[in-house]
Amino acid sequence: MKLLVTGGAGFIGSNFILYWLKHYPQDSVVNFDKLTYAGNLENLKEVENNSHYKFIQGDICDAESVNVAMQNIDAVVHFAAESHVDRSILEPAPFVMTNVVGTQVLLDSAVKNRVKKLHHVSTDEVFGSLSLEDTNKFNERTLNNPRSPYAASKAGSDHLVRAYHTTYGLPITITNCSNNFGPYQFPEKLIPLAITNLLEGKKVPVYGDGLYVRDWLYVEDHCRAIDIVLQKGRVGETYCVGGLTEDINNLAIIKKILSLLGKGEEFIEFVKDRPGHDRRYAIDWSKIKNELGWQPRHSFDEYLLKTVEWYKTHESWWKHVKSGEYQKYYSRQYD
Repeated sequence: MKLLVTGGAGFIGSNFILYWLKHYPQDSVVNFDKLTYAGNLENLKEVENNSHYKFIQGDICDAESVNVAMQNIDAVVHFAAESHVDRSILEPAPFVMTNVVGTQVLLDSAVKNRVKKLHHVSTDEVFGSLSLEDTNKFNERTLNNPRSPYAASKAGSDHLVRAYHTTYGLPITITNCSNNFGPYQFPEKLIPLAITNLLEGKKVPVYGDGLYVRDWLYVEDHCRAIDIVLQKGRVGETYCVGGLTEDINNLAIIKKILSLLGKGEEFIEFVKDRPGHDRRYAIDWSKIKNELGWQPRHSFDEYLLKTVEWYKTHESWWKHVKSGEYQKYYSRQYD
C-alpha cells in the first residue's frame, strides 16, 4: 500500500509515520508537510534514508502541490492542521485556511485521484465543553459545539469530510481524539511546555485556577487506533479515541511533573485565563473498542514518566525547537 500522510512532520504525524514504517515495512509513505513552526523533519531522521519514505514540502491549500503528492496513492491519513487553541485566539485566519480550505483542497484531489480510503484525524474539541460536575462523556453522537476558532475550524473540516462521502462517494473515516502526549510534541502544549521549562529552571504557566480537565492519550495508542480504523473501520463512520485518564486536571498534571523532576510548587505560575477556556473534556471510546477491538494500552503515570525521560535525553531537539519564532510567540502569549 502507498500511503499519503499530510502534516507528517508534526507531532502526531511524525509518530504515525515512524509507527507505520516499523509495523508495515513493505508499504510506502509519502509525507506532505508545509514545515510551519510545528513541522520538524528532525522527528523523522531515523527514516529519512528509507527507500519506502518520501518527503514533499507543500501547502495543503495549494491544489497543484496536493495533486502531485496524491499520485498513485492508495490511502490518505490527514493530520495537516493548525492545532493550537491559543494561536487560534490570537490569529484565527490561518486556522480557517489550513483546516477548512486545506481539507477541501485535499478532498477534491482524493476524489479526482480515486483514493481507496481517506482518514481524517480530528479532535474532541469540536464537541465543546463539559462541566466539572457533569458525569457525561463525549461520544460519536455528541453534537458539535465548538468554542474556539481552532475547534470551529476542525468541526468545519469534519463536516466537509462527511459531505464528500455523501456527495461524491469518497470512502472516508474520521477519528476524534483526546489530548495526545509523548515524544516530539511541540513545547507550547501543556506537558512538554512544563517539562522543558522546568529543565531550564523556569516556572510553568498555568491558566486560571488550573482545574481544567482533559482526557490524555499516549501518542502510540493514537497511532494504533488510526491503524485499526484504516484496516477495519466502516466507511463513513466516526470513532472517538481516548486514553486511560479519569478526570485529571491540568494542575494535578503539573504537580506530577514537578515531582518527577524533583521540583517544588514554587515553580507554578498562575497566569490570566484564556478566553472561552473549555472546562472539561472526557471521551467515551466504547464504540472503537466494541466494533474494532481497540483500547488504550499505555497508563498515564507510566508514560508521563517515559515522556519526561524522553525530553531529558533529547535536550538538543527541544532547545532547537524553542528558539527563534517560538520565543516570540511565548513572550507574546505569557508576558
